[in-house]
Formats: sequence, structure tokens, C-alpha cells
Amino acid sequence: MSVNVYKPHVLVLPEDDADRQIATGFLLDPSLKPRNIQILTPSGGWGKVLDSFVRDHINGLRKYPHRHLVLLIDFDGKVDERRAKFSEQFPDDVRDRVFLLGTSDEPEPLRKQCGDSYENIGKQLAGECCRDETDLWNHSLLVHNALERLRLNAKVKSILF
Repeated sequence: MSVNVYKPHVLVLPEDDADRQIATGFLLDPSLKPRNIQILTPSGGWGKVLDSFVRDHINGLRKYPHRHLVLLIDFDGKVDERRAKFSEQFPDDVRDRVFLLGTSDEPEPLRKQCGDSYENIGKQLAGECCRDETDLWNHSLLVHNALERLRLNAKVKSILF
């Protein structure tokens, strides 16, 4: 389902299929307004997410001032390095509507440690965002997202829930 670009909305650009499944699970939360969020096709790597952001999404953020973009990547153990690499590409005029989230390594260890599917993990993360809880968000593979999650929730909670 496509969002209405003239109303507040969120696009999610996942790195790979595991990240897409987590994002899809986010949509399963019953409190979510599904018409306000769209998951895009996985890019095929964190570098391709960055390339796609620069090539395809900066202009869209400028054209549609109600758009918010979540870049969902695997940090592969390089959280600070990847965050810096992405941040330097975020233009000042759209920076407050771009969010970088993901597992500190890869999603598979998170799935194994939680003993659940990617979709159920995504659904649980959505529920915690809606209720302002942080149980799963405080998992060692996700806790590095804390400040970004707070910033994201402050901007889009009313759009999504």
C-alpha cells in the first residue's frame, strides 16, 4: 500500500530481507495506522542504502515536507563508524526527518536470542514504541538506537499510532 505523500507519512528503507521482515512485523501492531507507513524494497547492503538515500530520497524529502525516512541497516559491529558515514550525507534541511536504526551486528543473532521470528520482533518493537516502553529496545543488539528511537518517536508517534 502506498502512502499519501501530501499527508504526514514514514518510508522505511531496509538493507536486506531480514530488516524488511522486522519492518513488516512493525506493521502488525494493531495500534498502527498502516496508511501512514510504507516499507520500500530492500537495497541489498548498507552501502546501497546510503547510495539510495543520496540518489533517490533527498529530493523526495525536499519535495514532500511531511515525509519521514527510516534507514534500517545492519551496523555489522561498526555502529559509530556507520552512523558517522551516514550522518555526513544528511543535508541540514532534511536531517530532522531522517532516522538511522538497526541491529549493532546483524538481525540473525537478535532473532536467535529472542527465539522468535523477525516479524514478531518487529511487532514487539512497534508495541513498545506505541506504549513508550523499552524492554526489547534495551536488548544489547538494539540499545545503541536509544537516542535515535527517542528522536524518531517524538517526530512520528502521532503519525503512526
